[in-house]
Amino acid sequence: MDHLYDPDVQHWLDIAGIFVFAISGALLAVRKNFDVFGIATLAAATGLGGGLFRDVVIGAVPPAAFTDLGYFVTPLIAAVFVFFLHPHVERINKAVNVFDAAGLGLFCVTGTIKAHEYGLGLPASAALGLATAAGGGVLRDVLANEVPSLLRWDREIYAVPAVVGASAVALLIHLGELNPLTMTLAAALGFVLRLLALTYGWRAPRAWRRHSTAADEG
Repeated sequence: MDHLYDPDVQHWLDIAGIFVFAISGALLAVRKNFDVFGIATLAAATGLGGGLFRDVVIGAVPPAAFTDLGYFVTPLIAAVFVFFLHPHVERINKAVNVFDAAGLGLFCVTGTIKAHEYGLGLPASAALGLATAAGGGVLRDVLANEVPSLLRWDREIYAVPAVVGASAVALLIHLGELNPLTMTLAAALGFVLRLLALTYGWRAPRAWRRHSTAADEG
């Protein structure tokens, strides 16, 4: 299989994405007062969930999470780190959001690239980039008994930054301009958009002319 560029770079970007997503999952487990097993479970689900879904869809089986020791161990390291060194309770929510945004930016890029390398067209590759970026967060929220941020109107936009980052990668591939610098910029674009959404409260619109009398759920 032809790689768009150095596979070692992609590997370490995957590791970085797994780590920051696992940190966000472990921090949410701390906020939910989970025990050490719950912290490790949420860290692993958040770090590996999106990549597992992507690999199964594109036929990269067994998934990298089960064939690369680094992928498997990284969430556990993140869980240990959070278990002993998590910030003060009042700072946990902010930390979860920052690490989640970083993982979103990294995984929308690496997910799009890997899907394209396995023969998918650019639109489908970008869609799997979104799934890679959002899948772990959705699984984390479900396991923590929360409505996923991806689906909540009362939360800042979550999917849009990943869509923008993944689409930027697809465009760079189409133009033949994908390299470590432009890929880093695409990841930074998704990351910054998510942070701006959190800072300024950007939300996606709800249904046009919505007149439901049902109470909004927080």
